Amino acid sequence: MDIAVLGGTGAEGGGLALRFAHAGHRVVIGSRDVARAAAAAVRIEEKLDGRPGRTAVSGAGNEEAARRAELAVLTVPYVAQRATALAAAGALAGKILIDATVPLKPPRVARVQLPEGGSAVARLQAELGESVRVVSAFQNVSAHLLSELDRDVDCDVLVCSDDVDARETVVRLAASAGLRAWHAGPLANSAVAEGLTSVLISINRRYKARAAGIRIAGVGDG
Repeated sequence: MDIAVLGGTGAEGGGLALRFAHAGHRVVIGSRDVARAAAAAVRIEEKLDGRPGRTAVSGAGNEEAARRAELAVLTVPYVAQRATALAAAGALAGKILIDATVPLKPPRVARVQLPEGGSAVARLQAELGESVRVVSAFQNVSAHLLSELDRDVDCDVLVCSDDVDARETVVRLAASAGLRAWHAGPLANSAVAEGLTSVLISINRRYKARAAGIRIAGVGDG
């Protein structure tokens, strides 16, 4: 697939972009600053150098990256979620937008602080309208794990959307990048994944860890 990672200059976006490119997808790093996007693309290319199956990674502005992609992933901080997505709404029309946003409000990021209505991702879907198929995923996967290609990602991905076909596309995309993903119901259920990130941050702090995650037990392989 042709994938745009909007906000791909950050740790989470960069880690996902790395995994997608390593899996053979064509990746465009998006940013408000085109120079930063290009520099991030170069860093990912350097990590992929010599690895089989990898594809080229490029950089562009967020709107241009979304225009060039079949599917986009939004990985910006909560304060930039709405503005970034709405600015690229025209380029996202008819496409899937995976929103990995977590409503963290520094400095109390270890405390769950969901917005009114519950889910930040569901609220964005309401603003973007039906022309963009919003899927919630990847909130609970450590950027630290994503950035280390030689390590398995010991963490499951919860995938929520009101569009079942879009959900299935994201489950398959995650699997292609070496991640186990699960259909987790409608977009309203994203509130659980969004809040869970603060719980995992608390666990990391208490037990001096860096990559606490979740595993779904008692179910087959999907």
